[in-house]
Amino acid sequence: MDRRDFLTANRRKKPAASEQVSRNITSGINPYSGQWTENEIVHLLKRTMFGAKKGDVDYFKTRSMSQAVDELLNPTAPQPIPPIKEYATSTQPGTPDANITMGATWVNDINNDGTVQSQRRASYKKWWTGAMINQDRSIREKLVFFWVDHFGNEVSDVGYGNWAYKQHDLIRQYSFGNFKQLIDVITKDVQMLRYLNGYLSVASAPDENYARELMELFTLGKGPDSKYTETDVKEAAKLLTGWQVNTTTYTSTFNSGRHSSVNKTFSSFFNNTVITGRTGATAGQLELNDLLNMIFATQEVAKFIVRKFYRFFVYYTIDPATEANVITPLADIFRSNNYDIRPVLTALFKSEHFFDVLNQNCYIKNPADHVIGSLREMNAAFPALTDWDTNYGMWNYFYSIMVNTGLNLHDPPNVAGMPAYYQEPLFHEIWINSDSLPKRNQFTDTMANNGYTRNNIRVVFYFVSYVQELNNPGNPSDLIDDALKYIFRNQLSYESKKTIKTQILLSNQQWDYYWTNAWTAYIASPTTANFNIVNNRLKSLFQYFFNLAEYQLS
Repeated sequence: MDRRDFLTANRRKKPAASEQVSRNITSGINPYSGQWTENEIVHLLKRTMFGAKKGDVDYFKTRSMSQAVDELLNPTAPQPIPPIKEYATSTQPGTPDANITMGATWVNDINNDGTVQSQRRASYKKWWTGAMINQDRSIREKLVFFWVDHFGNEVSDVGYGNWAYKQHDLIRQYSFGNFKQLIDVITKDVQMLRYLNGYLSVASAPDENYARELMELFTLGKGPDSKYTETDVKEAAKLLTGWQVNTTTYTSTFNSGRHSSVNKTFSSFFNNTVITGRTGATAGQLELNDLLNMIFATQEVAKFIVRKFYRFFVYYTIDPATEANVITPLADIFRSNNYDIRPVLTALFKSEHFFDVLNQNCYIKNPADHVIGSLREMNAAFPALTDWDTNYGMWNYFYSIMVNTGLNLHDPPNVAGMPAYYQEPLFHEIWINSDSLPKRNQFTDTMANNGYTRNNIRVVFYFVSYVQELNNPGNPSDLIDDALKYIFRNQLSYESKKTIKTQILLSNQQWDYYWTNAWTAYIASPTTANFNIVNNRLKSLFQYFFNLAEYQLS
């Protein structure tokens, strides 16, 4: 399962991409009926949220497994408020961004100035980082992250912060809804039309970019049974001609004069379907409806998306047993529910397979899981949202940490998205390399010591207050066990924990009371001197944990 050797220099030989390696997991999608303890709750939360906060774990201890999954998949909290103008641009008449005052949202403002749009792109990414930090108790932010990566648009290539946010907001609206409807609206999304050249596609010169990615990356994939042809791509490209972007309204429009009205004939993979060419104002939507009906009538859409869900939420290896016991029945659920997203995720997260011990503790955190997850799990305190200047500056800092460790939000290397979710044979192991790992450790070291300060407000990991929430922080063994329960997914051996306790919490003394007395003295009299004694030891303890290989796993 590559749980410990993934960081070592001498990695075991990887199988070729075409090889199918058995993981010896035979569980399927029957409802999980095992124990429901903190271990299972932490596993569920780390996979469906960014980090598993103790407060969230305690909350779901009062629910059954089924109730917990239902709550995670049915958020009730409002969506985050849109991003605002927090960047330094003049609001004086005659200046490029005069329409929007500081602290007001820019998302509906039409502005084609390149500098302003660059600032809005940056503002959008800060805002999204803040939305993840302040996420509600649901899968919403993780699912939005999944879908944004699925569609693989590069914000920096398109250039418009407004369009980036508009696509993001569209994905938020449909993230739990109907996948077929999501594909319909994303096809006409202004950023997608710009990114994959749909806005340039005309009857005399159909552009094949979007038609190709629609099939290869967005709906059908490249699985062994996905046998669409090059002709299918060309015919779909004809069908998709005529869509344009109105840069004065930031909306997409259909121009029938640019549309190819010929009949489009598809291959035997699509049952030799002929889509009748149309004319007039509704031609584009009518033919798009026919195209999506044809694509979604295949078996492959459901299998492709379920495989992507699996690799994102469970594990990257899909062996024959997993394909038969998990992927195929989940794909049947997806199809039978007319491609509604929530039912298939419900079945996955309630399944015995998801909670199988071999699917726990084995997935390398992406940079958002690492940065956002650690901030949330350590209860890092931020100022009130009304202090937008401080918050946006802080969010920008944590966004930059993610960039430095390999994740640039809404800016993947190409339309395929982040390589960790598709690049065989390494997949998630791509997140860890000789450059990213030291930077991950540097981040947690920084947060354990000085943190990050803006406007005289500091975000830092406060370990004393953190362990005060644990069950028995005065007992060094209990303290270590409880802390590891939330921040680790692999259990350290008794001997390892004993050595860590002795060398750090007991400062190389033999008896537990060396820590217990120090903690008791602090609780009785929280003077600066008493605080520093316990805080320095806790700081060393957690820094040590953060720098272990196991901390990189979820």
